[in-house]
Amino acid sequence: MTDVTDATDVGNVTDAGVHGYHKQKDEHLKRLRRIEGQIRGLQRMVDEDVYCIDILTQVSASTKALQSFALQLLEEHLRHCVADAALKGGDEIDAKVKEATQAIARMLRT
Repeated sequence: MTDVTDATDVGNVTDAGVHGYHKQKDEHLKRLRRIEGQIRGLQRMVDEDVYCIDILTQVSASTKALQSFALQLLEEHLRHCVADAALKGGDEIDAKVKEATQAIARMLRT
């Protein structure tokens, strides 16, 4: 079993091949641009001295949009990268599961 202890070790496990999100790359970029627009909207709201609660409402919406994107990306990682490692077998599956577990833990901390 491969012991992957931190994000730098995990980075060594990833391959330079096609990633799980590759097929939906354009959709992801479109979604990220929309989120970027939400963040720019927050900047505008602060610049225009909008009421605090209204800004917080938009912060919440932006946060949810990022969380939703992260969950979709995680699902694609599990379906592609982890599943591929499972088919190959060996130590790579242990490393990929550890990598996914660490990613989930980071998401839960936010």
